[in-house]
Parts: sequence; structure tokens; C-alpha cells
Amino acid sequence: MKITRRDFLKGTAAGAASMAMAGVLGMPVMASESDGSTPRNETLYFSGQQWGTIASWNPMDPNANNAMGIMQGDSSRTLLYETLFMYNMLDGQLYGLLATDYEWADDNMSALIVHLNQDAHWSDGTAVTAADVVATFNYHVNCESSIGLDIINYVSSMEATDDYTVQMNSVMNDDGIAANYMMILRYTQQMYIMQEAYLQTVEARCETLADMKTDTMEDFVGSGPYLKYFDDDQKVVFIRDDNYWGQAESMWGCLPAPTYIAHTIYADNAGGDTALRAGEVDVSQQFTTNVQDLWEVDGLPITTYIDEEPYNMAATMPSLWFNTEVEGLDQVAVRKAIAMAIDYEQIRSSAMSNQSPSFDDVPRSTMNPTDGEQALIDADTIASLQWASNDIDGAIAVLDEAGIVDSDGDGVREYNGSPLSFTVECPTGWTDWQASLEIVAQCANEIGIQVETYYPDASVFYDDLYSGNFQLIMNSPSGSSIVCPWIRCMQFLSSTYADLEYNTSGNWGKYRNDEADEILDAIAVTTDNDQLIEYYTRLNEIYLTDVPSVALMYRPQLFYTVNESVWTGYPMYEDGSNIPPTDCTDGYGIAALYNLVLVEELE
Repeated sequence: MKITRRDFLKGTAAGAASMAMAGVLGMPVMASESDGSTPRNETLYFSGQQWGTIASWNPMDPNANNAMGIMQGDSSRTLLYETLFMYNMLDGQLYGLLATDYEWADDNMSALIVHLNQDAHWSDGTAVTAADVVATFNYHVNCESSIGLDIINYVSSMEATDDYTVQMNSVMNDDGIAANYMMILRYTQQMYIMQEAYLQTVEARCETLADMKTDTMEDFVGSGPYLKYFDDDQKVVFIRDDNYWGQAESMWGCLPAPTYIAHTIYADNAGGDTALRAGEVDVSQQFTTNVQDLWEVDGLPITTYIDEEPYNMAATMPSLWFNTEVEGLDQVAVRKAIAMAIDYEQIRSSAMSNQSPSFDDVPRSTMNPTDGEQALIDADTIASLQWASNDIDGAIAVLDEAGIVDSDGDGVREYNGSPLSFTVECPTGWTDWQASLEIVAQCANEIGIQVETYYPDASVFYDDLYSGNFQLIMNSPSGSSIVCPWIRCMQFLSSTYADLEYNTSGNWGKYRNDEADEILDAIAVTTDNDQLIEYYTRLNEIYLTDVPSVALMYRPQLFYTVNESVWTGYPMYEDGSNIPPTDCTDGYGIAALYNLVLVEELE
């Protein structure tokens, strides 16, 4: 039976044993900045976030390798730096952080007006103002950071209309409407706001603006609840800023519970899992095979976001991408047959140990399993285009009807006289993905399409992916964000990405469809829900007919497994908190830090 926080409160044998463990782990330890040691009962430990030594504390540095402190994504990590708003994947809403609210200037969304929280201040005590927001934008653009190169396509300029109001001026399309209002909103929850005075200091010590991207910013000024405390090749530790502005009544009303945030740098997932079992890790962002065994078999005080399968909230869809410029894979029949033949249930049970909804539960589309996205398609309209798991007979029929047969009797079908023989790849060491691709290869071979697996180092894999140097490849599209499902549909279908020479954005198989492009452009300027349903439904008809890629599984955007030996009060599914499972650090998930309590305090 699963042990939950209720077991602690009820004083069960398992709970009592776990409390004893917490007592041992909580033995007095003096904090030491020289080696990063901290009292266990003041420290929240993580795994699965930080891999390797931190290189930089600079949000503009593409090679900072500082995931624990700098992660500007669908739900940005706001321990050190903060964004204007926080995204909540549970309800798809933006919640105020450095800003309180926003409004569009007019019906054409020519500008987004953002009002700042006047209580917000930097770690040096000075106020966060509109000038800081404008300076952040300008430096990103002028330094040509990755965010700067992207944001200028949607935000033409920013201006401070007073000390606490920012006007984000939209790039307008030919019809006089904001080119993409969703992307403007995205930056409000993605881009860290930086202090203008500090950015000027960095500029002064750099020879060029471009050099600012590689300044390590060890002396950075942030507005978040934690400060840099210790880091080396073994551990990263942040210390709470007890003067953090968020304790104002206009924000959280108190400080986060842990004095320290720490992440030991483990060599691999196995090391992190061992530490989780031992109570040395509180929050794990790692895939753990048969995670339910931790409580059902081992009786440990460990829990996931959901009490039963699939244990975590699925939000993304790791997919098999077909290079449509490769002969054979440029044929819909070949792509569709491979997709139909795959045994998705075996992938779910063996590669994912059932930590994924099935495609029977959530039929395949471009949408993730969340209620909000599923409501944006007409399920009945696309039902006839969806396929079952491991439909070998159906796949064979598709190939035979297309005249793609094995003419020489060697067991491999030919197209234009050449055997259908391909390589499929993912990074080495990604064991669940490798297990998935072994199943893909086996099923493809059963229908006369030879597929061999290839597992290069991650650096080689990403170069192959971005340069298009592959035949079949596995990769994940975007999960849940303020611009989803539009951005994910772009990644599946947009020829905008297909034309990139080095493509980090999506549509890695270089699929092209003029109608899909037109619909994607229309969605970017549409707010009417009925019209959006019509657009997304048609996109899915195209996607399921042409099969430029195929989702192999549903998967959490972040894994979220917590050990309640030391801390409890973590957000759980349908607990009424509305806090998402984004590991207590990302987007609105950081609200979890204000609800945590020590188990020893409940004794």
C-alpha cells in the first residue's frame, strides 16, 4: 500500500520508521560556505536537474550549464532570477510574479501593457522598475542572444511608460494585427528580467556587446528568493535571501520554507535513484523504472504526483520523426505503415513501465493529454484516421496497396528498386528511449522494412537532429506552455522550420504542406475558440493522413518523485492547491516551496 503524508500524520509503522530516518538525516550540521555543507533539516535536495559543473550564471549564455539556476523554458525556473509572470500547466493561466497583471492596448493587440509589482526589489535592495524590463529586452536583442534573435520577430520594441508600466509593442502583420500574440505572452513567463544597472556594469567590462553573452556573471544581481552560495563539480547550493521581496503581502506573504536549495551532481540516473531511496534527495526529476515499487515493495515514504498509473501528469509526446527527404520515407504509405506496426502498448509497459497514458485512453493527435488541449479538437472528426497499436496486418495492407513489395524474396520490401532499409537513432544511455526504438525496429522488420538502431553520444545525436543528418530519429516536441498546442503543431508541420539549414526549432523531418502553413499562420492571430477548434481539427486531419512523425508515448514534461522523510506538504494531484508538478521550482510550481513543512515538526 502506498505511503503518503497521511501515514505520517496517522503514525503508521511505516510513517514512524520514516520519521526516525528524518531524525537521523536531520542531525545538527553547521552550514559551511567552504564545502557547501548545510543542515539537513534546512535543505531541500534535488536530483535530475543539474548535470555537470556550472559554467556561468548568465541568462544570455547558451552554454551556462546551470540548469538548477537558469532554465528559461515553458515554465521558467525562478529561484535566482524571476520572470514577469508564472505559467501554470494545470489551468493554462499566467500568474503574476514581478508583474501583477497585463492588458492589450487594443483589439488588434498592437501592444501588451504590463503592470509591475511595486513591492519587487533586487537582491541589492533597489526597486525592480520598468527600465529594468526594457533594458533586459534591449540587451538580449543587441547582444543577439537566442531569446533576442527570437523575440524581435514578435516584439518590435519595449518602452517604459512610467516607473512600473511596460509597453511591449507588437510586430504587426499585413492585416494590422499582432503577428503572434501568443509568443508575446510567452516571453512574459520565459525571459528572466535583469537589472539595468548590473547589465551596464557588465557591458563596461566587456570589449563588445557580443562578449556579454559569455561573461560568467558570478556577481549577478537577481530578484529571486535564493542567492548563489556554493558550487563545484560535486554540488550546487543556493541560500535563501531573507530580504526577498516576495514575503510582501502582495506576493507570497512569507519566505519559502527551505533555507537552502541543493543539488548533488550525480554521475547518472542510478546515482540519483540510490540517493532518493536513502532520503538524501527530496525532489527527483528523473525517470525511475517501476517507480511504484519504491512504496509498494520497499515501503519507502516516496510518492509521485498521482497515486496510480501513470503516476505523473503527461504533457509531451516523444516522437519518431521521419526524414521526408530520404527516398522511401518520402512516401506516405511507408511512414503510415511503420506507424501502424509499432507496438505502443509494449513501449508503454516495458520502456515506460506504465508511466504513461495509453493511446487507447487518449487517442493520438498533435495534442497532449491535458483537458485543455483535448478540448481544442473534434475527436469524432479525426477518429477514423487514428490507428491501433501493433496493427501488422493493416500496415502490410497499406504497403501492398501502394505497390511497395518484396520483389526478390529477401524479406525486405523495395521502393524504386532499392530496399527499404533505414537507421533510427537516439542518444546512448537514454535507456527508455533505446528500449522504445528496439520495439520500433522489431515491428518495422515484421512488415518488411529493415530498421537498425543507432545510439550515438548526445552531442552527435543533436548535431544529426539539427543538421537533418538522419533517416529516423526520436525527439520530444514542446510540452505544456502558453503557446501550446500551437508551437507543438509548428514543430510537427511548419515548413518554416523545414527551410532552416541548422534547425533547433522543430519539423526535423522537413515535411512541407502549404495548407498546414496557412492554418498555422491563422491560428497565430485567432482568439475565437470555435475557430481554433476548426483549425486544430483540420491540422490533425493533415497530420494523421501524412504522418510526418508519430508519437511513441505520452510523457511528463518533468518527472516529479518526492521523498517525504524530511519534508512534506508537496503538491499532489487534485489536492486543491492548483500547484503543478513542476518540481517546486518552475513556473507556478515554485509556490510549493511556501507550503513545505518538516516532518519532525508534525511529530
